[in-house]
Amino acid sequence: MTKVSETCPSWYIYLIRTRSDALYCGITVDVDRRFKQHQTGKGAKFLRGKGPLELVWSHSVETKSLALKYEIKLKKLPKIKKEQLIQKLWDLETLHIN
Repeated sequence: MTKVSETCPSWYIYLIRTRSDALYCGITVDVDRRFKQHQTGKGAKFLRGKGPLELVWSHSVETKSLALKYEIKLKKLPKIKKEQLIQKLWDLETLHIN
């Protein structure tokens, strides 16, 4: 059996903005598919009933492991830093993931 990580060229980290201006961070191999799941209430419980939702940022990385590490770091950042990332005032690589 082939692992997903062997067949997928990239993993993505993404940010979704809710109606109340909150930002949700997640990872996936298919941003469009995952965003549609969130919009239809079949994604993360955090986003249910919080629409309309807007996909505001995504970034590709090579592996699931790296995506998970970035996701953890992003979730710990204050909202202002996430907003700056969306505005491209800094790059994800500056988080120095090992």
